Amino acid sequence: MSQPPNAQQAAYWNEQAGPTWVDMVDPLDRQLAPLGRAAMRALALRPGESVLDVGCGAGATTLQLAEQVGPTGRATGVDISRPLLETARRRAERLANVEFLEADGQSHPFPVAGYDALFSRFGVMFFSEPTAAFANLRRALKPGGRMAFVCWQAPAANPIMTLPMQAALAHVPAPPPAADPTAPGPFAFADADRLRGILDAAGFSGVAVRPHQEKIGSGDLETALTVSLKVGPLGALLRENPDQRDAVIAAVRATLSAHDGPDGVKLDSATWIVTANNPG
Repeated sequence: MSQPPNAQQAAYWNEQAGPTWVDMVDPLDRQLAPLGRAAMRALALRPGESVLDVGCGAGATTLQLAEQVGPTGRATGVDISRPLLETARRRAERLANVEFLEADGQSHPFPVAGYDALFSRFGVMFFSEPTAAFANLRRALKPGGRMAFVCWQAPAANPIMTLPMQAALAHVPAPPPAADPTAPGPFAFADADRLRGILDAAGFSGVAVRPHQEKIGSGDLETALTVSLKVGPLGALLRENPDQRDAVIAAVRATLSAHDGPDGVKLDSATWIVTANNPG
């Protein structure tokens, strides 16, 4: 029997990445918050609207969206990671205009024309069938409804994602290159032309992909070091090369310390702010 769409991602975000993100939720929210706000500005929510937050994770963005639409609006977060949703629900337990769904945005039967707006902060790059996923999400938008999300540009443009690994590679072998750079993962939408094509094919109109650059960080040096070692492929490399752990940690700390300042460690990020509409 074949697996359902995104089964591999569901397993990953429930068994591996989800628990790690729960442990690191505050510094990760701190790091990604400025980029989420950039996409929220592009979405320009209004009081009373209903908004769907795709890949909501631990719910920080959903709570911000709920504040923007106010008590007469509604914010719904959807994610496939139960550990992250448990954190999200605890954060929102006293809010009447917030709800969370444990579901796959690629295939979940959302109410047709049920939302005024759709938002995502790095939650839409993991679909196994992105065109079908965005077509499903578009159907959940009202005619004239709008979408805004933020996703990563190429790895080479994102020291925030790659610099710790570069420091570590002086002591451990490089992981094998990705067989398919467009496969589900953080950088699946690095190619802006491919991204436009997916959204056009899914039926969106007025697709715009705007570059956004900003220095971001998770906190002080020790916090940044901990995030670098726990989140992403570097942690796996350390587990595979335990004899080099001390050397890798020293190298990553030295690299990050060069970017430490009054506001903590800040590194360059490069993202796309993507907007589109449901033509109805």
